[in-house]
Amino acid sequence: MHSSNRSPLQGVATAPQRAGSDFAELCRTITGAGLLDRRRGYYVAKILLNLLALAGTCVAFVYIGNSWWQLFTAAFLALMFTQLSFIGHDAGHKQIFQTRRANDLVGYAHAGLVGISYGWWVNKHSSHHANPNHEDKDPDLDIPALAFSLRQTGTKQGLLRWMAKHQAFLFFPLLLLEGMNLHFASAEAVWRNQLKSRWLEAGLFVVHVAVYLTAVFLVLSPGTAVVFIVVHQGLWGVYMGCSFAPNHKGMPTLSDGHDLDFLRKQVLTSRDVRGGPWVDFALGGLNYQIEHHLFPSMPRPNLRHAQQLVHTFCSERAITYSQCRLLSSYAHVLRHLHAVGAPLRATTPG
Repeated sequence: MHSSNRSPLQGVATAPQRAGSDFAELCRTITGAGLLDRRRGYYVAKILLNLLALAGTCVAFVYIGNSWWQLFTAAFLALMFTQLSFIGHDAGHKQIFQTRRANDLVGYAHAGLVGISYGWWVNKHSSHHANPNHEDKDPDLDIPALAFSLRQTGTKQGLLRWMAKHQAFLFFPLLLLEGMNLHFASAEAVWRNQLKSRWLEAGLFVVHVAVYLTAVFLVLSPGTAVVFIVVHQGLWGVYMGCSFAPNHKGMPTLSDGHDLDFLRKQVLTSRDVRGGPWVDFALGGLNYQIEHHLFPSMPRPNLRHAQQLVHTFCSERAITYSQCRLLSSYAHVLRHLHAVGAPLRATTPG
């Protein structure tokens, strides 16, 4: 497969825009191949295996008791929290069942297990899908400590300006805080009554916090418990960040006034990550980001089958299709962050 080093926006000038007919044609191809059909058997097996692994982790936690070996349990629990979050993500996109109600039931349950607000996340993620990499409308670009474009760089002041200046070096350390950020943002959404099912989400969140803290401090000594929480929450944040960061960071940003149609807006701002079945598992299917953005309700196991169809379709229309291997994707992200922070390093000391 082809992986281009050109700026993806170069594909716009050479690609004829035919009033949305390109995406309609691609939809017919994807639908005809049956790639939008539900895969309930896959998800039932996936959910059951995840829950069995989570239950096994809890049993091991109690059996090991007050020991520093529990840090390995904390690391594995971080992996399981991310895998559970992937299921919640798929439910939010209606990838599992046909009806919104059935998907929401799975979504609320999984969000409750990891301690985040399902409704808050769905609203935030829907805004991202509607406006990927848009400087003003994509909430994933609204991160105070980071700047993803030169325009954002110019708005930073004080400590945030210093952080943006050195953001390439701070990026991965900052991910250690992402887990706690998800908890705090969820609690804030509940507190400010920004959710459709506020009391359900409040109950799930309180139960999660109560069970989690009671179990940790009941089984472990206070000092070990604190370290356990830091390791678990930190690694969960890193894993979550490393799963989502390769998808759009370092790709072109958009602003109001662009003339890209839906297909080009989604393809040119997204990046696929190659690597085979282990990458599919590790990233929860998010490595097929182009296909996921074009068809958000496509079940996760169908994304890899859609990739070749989408890649060929884009190549025939001279639309740049960006993909690379996992480590290269992180290198692209860090180079982009370093380049965006360059004006601050050039104009300020330190």
